[in-house]
Amino acid sequence: MSDVILETFDGPTVPIHALTEAETTAALATDAFAAALARTADFKGKTGQLLLVPDAQGALDRVLFGAGDAQHPTVYRALPAKLPPGVYRIAARPQGVTPDQIALHFALGSYRFDRYKTPGAEQARLVAEGADAAEVRQVAHACALARDMINTPANDMGPRQMETIAREIAEQHGARISVVEGDALLTENYPAVHAVGRAADPSRAPRMIEISWGEGDKPLVCLVGKGVVFDTGGLDIKPSAGMRNMKKDMGGAAHVLALGRMIMTANLPVRLSILVPVVENAISGDAMRPGDILASRKGLTIEVGNTDAEGRLILADALTRACELEPALTIDMATLTGAARVALGPQLPPYFTDDEGLAADIEAAARAEWDPMWRLPLWKAYADALDSDVAGIKNDPDAWAQAGAVTAALFLQRFAPKGAWVHLDVFAWNPRARPGYATGGEAQTIRGLYRMIRERFA
Repeated sequence: MSDVILETFDGPTVPIHALTEAETTAALATDAFAAALARTADFKGKTGQLLLVPDAQGALDRVLFGAGDAQHPTVYRALPAKLPPGVYRIAARPQGVTPDQIALHFALGSYRFDRYKTPGAEQARLVAEGADAAEVRQVAHACALARDMINTPANDMGPRQMETIAREIAEQHGARISVVEGDALLTENYPAVHAVGRAADPSRAPRMIEISWGEGDKPLVCLVGKGVVFDTGGLDIKPSAGMRNMKKDMGGAAHVLALGRMIMTANLPVRLSILVPVVENAISGDAMRPGDILASRKGLTIEVGNTDAEGRLILADALTRACELEPALTIDMATLTGAARVALGPQLPPYFTDDEGLAADIEAAARAEWDPMWRLPLWKAYADALDSDVAGIKNDPDAWAQAGAVTAALFLQRFAPKGAWVHLDVFAWNPRARPGYATGGEAQTIRGLYRMIRERFA
């Protein structure tokens, strides 16, 4: 991702006047030329409207941008795609929207995934006057990293490539990293991770990645992310339509790596552990079968009712490892259930926690960052839908419970550390393009979580 946010610029810049509808009416009343253009273009300052105003020689002189709701900074994500190449600055903005917010959403809206295409035209850039440009860029770059990882097809984003990215992040920030790969997962007691990933080609062997950062007696934050680089469904194979976008099933891992990078770059006063189980849920003669009973790191046996409910299996081992570290806060993230999409759709990821203080902190941070998420309940009355007749627990709940996102979260809770724990069931994908949101991989909730961690431990 190129740097579209500039701290300073010595050359000429084009001013952008971001105006509410009321402010637009007042501005045009004193600018006859712009008012004539506005009548021709039906520009009224509605959300996302853009009016390019030339000077006497025909060069772009200024831009009027319809900010709509003055308190809604996400509208600035639409600007990069609408503006011609050039360098811009915000000359006027509605009250209640900060320079940091404008710069960040401008950067997020500038994202392109062009790894496999001829690079497109030069992008518009913004001089972030009054903003913390370094902080804006580091957050935007972390979000772009997550989106790049999710968008990259599985042939180029396998377990080894995931490990390489994790090693680069660790090296960049002076963190320690350990990787347990292949059959060593059995000797190191990650049996569920091994069971899910063992059917893949040896070059794409499963692995458990652990990054450790920070020193002293600072509180430990543990991030756990589902890293299924491709999900066929296993022997309970998905239909072709369901398999089409399964390159994104490592979205949870991409999110925690990006969030961890934000935390380390900002040098927040915490210790950090990032746990990423990485597998390919492939099909071969060695694939796990419906009816198999798996061991887990916790010692709780798991009956496999459905091989397509594999994400919770690898997270079970990773969450058990988190328990051993005794964190002050545990966050797990996964592209886990279609039921979450049925409940809330692709734009609003659910989160689950029994910690009321943590839930309040997450909600406040999510609202402040305009990073939507919604709390769903860990409804204990559904827990016995996970009871197995032959094992300690099963990975496919009884049909009567119906609430698949809730029962998946209840499954994970059986393995999660005591204390402050939250599970997020992210979609990590924009199924359709909208202004500022390109089709494909999306970074969801991590800006809000970053703010929550920063404020909780500051």
